[in-house]
Order: sequence, then structure tokens, then C-alpha cells
Amino acid sequence: MSFPGVSAIVVTYHTGSRLHECLYALLSDPDVSEIIIVDNGNPAQEMAWLDRFAQNYSKAVLLSYGENVGFGAAVNVGVRRASGDVLLVINPDAVLRRGSIQPLIDAMRGQSSPCIVGGKIFDVHGREERGGRRNTLTLGAALGLTKWTLEDEPLPEAPIPVGAISGAFFAVSRQDFDSLNGFDEGYFLHVEDVDLCRRAIEAGGSVIFQQLAGALHYTSTSDASAATINAHKADSLKRYFRKFAKGPFERLIVACLSPLIGLALRLRG
Repeated sequence: MSFPGVSAIVVTYHTGSRLHECLYALLSDPDVSEIIIVDNGNPAQEMAWLDRFAQNYSKAVLLSYGENVGFGAAVNVGVRRASGDVLLVINPDAVLRRGSIQPLIDAMRGQSSPCIVGGKIFDVHGREERGGRRNTLTLGAALGLTKWTLEDEPLPEAPIPVGAISGAFFAVSRQDFDSLNGFDEGYFLHVEDVDLCRRAIEAGGSVIFQQLAGALHYTSTSDASAATINAHKADSLKRYFRKFAKGPFERLIVACLSPLIGLALRLRG
């Protein structure tokens, strides 16, 4: 079997210099066939750099709309332009560890479709970050009654099924992504990855954590304020719980708790 074409999708909004490191890592990786950069809004100086990057390297394609359409919507735009059989979605402040593509693809084989595979996301000290492997997000998990994130668990020795992986770094076949109709564009920022994973599982598919694949994640390099980010997160969580509520009783609980979710996250900002 020939190695499939891999299209890396990078969405950038006022990302800062870490974006350059992300793009050069993708450029130098022989397993990445093309880089689709979706500009959600950047300063003029950064746009000039991106223009030069795309002009200098045939592997790179720059899509710019001059406004922030949201993370999920921007990924969907990039996917429509991509030509690869496999999509690698990676944050602009994440640096792909060389040799990670093959393990991601290997982990897809034999899994039920649609299949999404994430890898280990680590910080500059090599410590696994929160959110790379998670259980399915439920109201109980959101309230701290059940465990959600799994980074404090020992790393598995082989790929394992999980409830969700992080949208900061994952792979999915183009066919499977299309079968899920891509990201739900009703989310502007945050939780769209959790939503995608849940829909994949509910469609009879699988979400897999592959410990042999990895990316360095710097986090919080955008100049968006914490208050703004938490406001988007609150709106996304409310949308998620309304969307997946089962029956009238759970919908009632979600309606009662939604204002508290928003308040708690806004206070954190």
C-alpha cells in the first residue's frame, strides 16, 4: 500500500512567532504532502511573512479572508482546499515531532470508521499536557463528579480508544471527516473537537490515542484576552450540552446549569 498524501491544516489568528516554528516543522517533514494555512486574521507584518512563505514553498497554500470565522469553520475551509487522503489538524503554536505521521496512520488501520487519532501533546519540559486524551465529556465530568482528562494516567503501551482527543493535534482520513460533515461551525472556539469525537463515536466509529505520535504545544500564544477565550468556551460548552442532552430531564438540567457554566468561566478570565 502506498503512503497516503497528508494535508496539514493550520488555522492562525494573531498567533505570534511560534507559527513560524510550526510551519517550518511541517515543511521539513517528508510525510507531510502539503500545508494549508488558513488566515483568520493576522497583523500586516505577519501576513507579509505568510505571503512570502507560501510563495517560496510550493508545499504551502495560504487562504486568507481577512476576518476570524472561528476555528472549526476555518478548518473546514482548509479541508475543502486540501488534496490529501489524510488530514493532519495542528494548532499554529504546536510543533510536530518528526516521525509522528506514520504512527497516526498505523493507529487508524483496523479501527471502525469514522476514526479520529490523536497523539501526545507535551510542553517545553516534555510533560504531557491536559486534554490530549479524555473520556467523553458529560455533565458529571463538567461538574467534577467524574474524571474527564487522562494525562495523569500512565501512558499506554499501544494505541487505545478514548472518549476524545484534542483538536490541537489529530489525524483523520478525508473520507471520515467528510462523513461527519466536518466541524460543527456553530462553535466559534473550543469544544468543537470534543463534539467531533462524540459524533464519531455515536456514528459507530472510534477515537484513538496514539502515544507514539507527538507535538510540542506552547499554548496561549494568541493575543486574545483570557476573558474573551473563556467567554467563547462558555458559549461552546452550553451549545455542546444542549446538543447532546438525552431526554427532557437532562435538557432541564442543562438549562439550569448553563448560566453557572458561563459565570464560572467568565470569572476565571
